[in-house]
Amino acid sequence: MKAIIEIKDVSYKYPNSSYALENVSLTVYSGEKIAIVGSNGAGKSTLLLMLNGILRPQSGEILFNSENISYKRSSLRELRKKVGFVFQNPDNQIIAPTVYQDVAFGPVNLGYDKDRVKTYVNHALGYTGLLGFERRPPHHLSGGEKKKVAMAGILAMEPDVFVFDEPTSALDPASSEDIMELLSELNGHGKTIIISTHDVELAYPWADRIVLMNKGKIISEGKPGEIFTNRADLKSASLSMPVLMDLYECLCERGLTFTGNPPRSVLEMVKKIETFNQGPIQRDEDMGKIYILNAESPAIDSLQELMKRYSAQSLGAMGTKAKICLENKNLSPDFTYGVIDKCLLKAMNSGNSIIVTVPVMIKRIGERVQDFNSESGHNIEIIEIQENCQTKTG
Repeated sequence: MKAIIEIKDVSYKYPNSSYALENVSLTVYSGEKIAIVGSNGAGKSTLLLMLNGILRPQSGEILFNSENISYKRSSLRELRKKVGFVFQNPDNQIIAPTVYQDVAFGPVNLGYDKDRVKTYVNHALGYTGLLGFERRPPHHLSGGEKKKVAMAGILAMEPDVFVFDEPTSALDPASSEDIMELLSELNGHGKTIIISTHDVELAYPWADRIVLMNKGKIISEGKPGEIFTNRADLKSASLSMPVLMDLYECLCERGLTFTGNPPRSVLEMVKKIETFNQGPIQRDEDMGKIYILNAESPAIDSLQELMKRYSAQSLGAMGTKAKICLENKNLSPDFTYGVIDKCLLKAMNSGNSIIVTVPVMIKRIGERVQDFNSESGHNIEIIEIQENCQTKTG
């Protein structure tokens, strides 16, 4: 993978305090999902503020696309078109009297003409599920909606890298899931996503790579299964082990011997436990099926009929467009986060599901199910529903 951001031996100290960052080095690769994890005061936010030049290192250097960041105004302007930053508190970022004006602020300042601004803003509002919010005052919105306004303002400038400081801070579980699903969708479009969080339950199943910080230093970095099995490092960072990992280790300590990597989801935990039943609990002929329906397909108008035709007990929505589509049809999906794994669990219990999604996510669904079949020995079918409401096996 290509390095997109390189942090080399960076240190930073706020006035009258100890080092917020001390000799920190980190390479971020294009297309990654990285979680910077640590307790309050670990240096997470300070590190993120370096990435688009909001803060300048007092020593060390930061490279973007193999070039040193320049702190001239014109250079920072170009950098911030490529590296977008969403603050922990969206009220620190939202400045305009209406949602449309706030999202348009970036493109207008980049000198785009009126038509281009409108195109970019409408795309960003549609992507984040905010169409229809254009004239609403941002400060009258919910916490989750404000986060989406801040995200849309960055998205309208089409950056390559999205940086989120505590993206789910102060949000309820449903809003948190909505935001994290949006980040995964952006990543599906090839964007690099970097978040900070102290929530190990959030970071463990989501991230490709974990960077563990404490007192301004990186303690360790690696795959989630590697980082979250190291109790000593977690203790030094004042963090706990994810519940699923803790359960897995407890089972191992009680004499159950598992093969492969630690589970990162309930589905993977079920797979592990199945091995002690001398094979799969369900036979392949008893497995349910997963049907995929493009939210942009005319067949979406026949969704309720399709649910009956294919005996689908569960409905999943992946992507903002899919969720809005179902909402407009007064349909409430059973799953909006962790959709693929939840539908696989249903299939293992003989249940059929339909996943409504957008084209960019269809490939991701296929790859996840194929990986699951390969690892588990199951043969759960993926069936794509065509525009004429007929099916094609994936």
